[in-house]
Amino acid sequence: MKKSDKPLFVDGLTEKLKTASGYILVDFNGLTVKMQQDLKNRLREVGGEMEIVKNTLFKLSAEKAKSPSDITSDTVLQGPTALIVTKEDPIATLQIVAKFAKESEVPQLKVGVVEGSFQDKFALIKLASLPGKPILQAQVVGAISAPLYGIVGTLQGNIQKLLFILSEKSKS
Repeated sequence: MKKSDKPLFVDGLTEKLKTASGYILVDFNGLTVKMQQDLKNRLREVGGEMEIVKNTLFKLSAEKAKSPSDITSDTVLQGPTALIVTKEDPIATLQIVAKFAKESEVPQLKVGVVEGSFQDKFALIKLASLPGKPILQAQVVGAISAPLYGIVGTLQGNIQKLLFILSEKSKS
C-alpha cells in the first residue's frame, strides 16, 4: 500500500468500526488462500466481512473509532491479523468463525468487540456456543408467555367447572 493511500484506508476502516455491531481479530497464520475464500463465503452469508489489516493501521483506526483500549494493546496486535466485521448479528458471525476454526484449526481467535463490549478469547468462545439472536429472543418470549398460558388454562378450567355445575343445577 502506498503511503498516500494509508490515511484513506484508516478513515474507511474507522468508519467500518464505528458502524459495526461487532468485530473480531483473528490470527490467520496457516490459512491458505482456498480456506480464506471459503471462510469469506461463509461470513458473507451472515453479513460478515473479513479483511487482512496491518496492526499499526488497525490500531490507528480503532483509536479514532474510540474502540476499547484493550483491543489495541501490543500483546493483541502481534503477528498476522485479520479483521472480521459485521453490521448484523455479531454472534452469528462469531459462530461461523468458531465452527471454521474447529474444522480446520485455523484461524485462532484473538479478541473482539461485541455490541460495544470488549471480549477476550475465552469470552468469544463462550459467546460462540450460544444459540443465535432469533432463537434467544424466542426463548425469552416463551419463558415470559408460559406462566400466562398456565393462568389462562386454570381460569378456563374453573369456568368449565362452573358451567358444568350450573347446567346440572338447571336440569334438576
